Amino acid sequence: MDLEVGTAVRVTPTRQRADEWAVVLAAADIPHRLRQRVDGWALVVSPADVTAALEALDAYDRENAVESRAGDADVIASRRATAAGLVVALLLIGLFVMTGPRAERNVWFELGSADATRIMAGQWWRAVTALGLHADAPHVLGNAVAVALLVPAVCRYVGVTLGLSLLLVAGAIGNLLTAAVHGHGHVSVGASTAVFGALGILAVLAVVAPHGAGSRRRKWWVVVAAVLALLALFGTGPDADVLAHLFGLVVGGGLGLIIGIARRARGG
Repeated sequence: MDLEVGTAVRVTPTRQRADEWAVVLAAADIPHRLRQRVDGWALVVSPADVTAALEALDAYDRENAVESRAGDADVIASRRATAAGLVVALLLIGLFVMTGPRAERNVWFELGSADATRIMAGQWWRAVTALGLHADAPHVLGNAVAVALLVPAVCRYVGVTLGLSLLLVAGAIGNLLTAAVHGHGHVSVGASTAVFGALGILAVLAVVAPHGAGSRRRKWWVVVAAVLALLALFGTGPDADVLAHLFGLVVGGGLGLIIGIARRARGG
């Protein structure tokens, strides 16, 4: 078929874009040629193929637009998740600057620490407020770094609002369970219960609702091993509240299981 007198269906100033369109027509088995003109590169087809060529190119544009929007949404969501982690980490540091370290008669710790006696007497909110208090600078810096790394990972899975809510719930319930088991006389502070809640959420989601096909079969044990290693390294030190860390991990795992099952039921 002679395309020398054909019809130009698209014109672009760049050869790369013209080649892209040519591949689309080749995939649709539509005869075509590229012609360089004063106004750029023209994609030429025979008059009989104009309608089919335009439909193929329009369908390609629509598909690209959907993929582009999805890609942009993923980038925006990832940036929001990263920003959420940094904001929470800075908030913990800012609270420490305001409250200072734990000391005798420090009003912040008197009112907000997870005092098991007072929690069991009805002051349940201490399970939440204790997450924002830290004993000293190394304590808050360690948790701030962990938060900056783990909060974005959780939020990329489930979104910023739900992710932060899950971490708050995991930390608070972990503190409540710790107070109930320890009983009178136990006092704790710090965001580490929520940090281990994040580990539990991520571990279970990686097993129940993995991103890639087949990743559950091959990689679930790696995730579990990593979580156990982190618990051993950072959650069982001489000054660590091991029970709180363990409860945070378990509660986070339970929340992750709920989210993972819901995601699988909805198809991802």
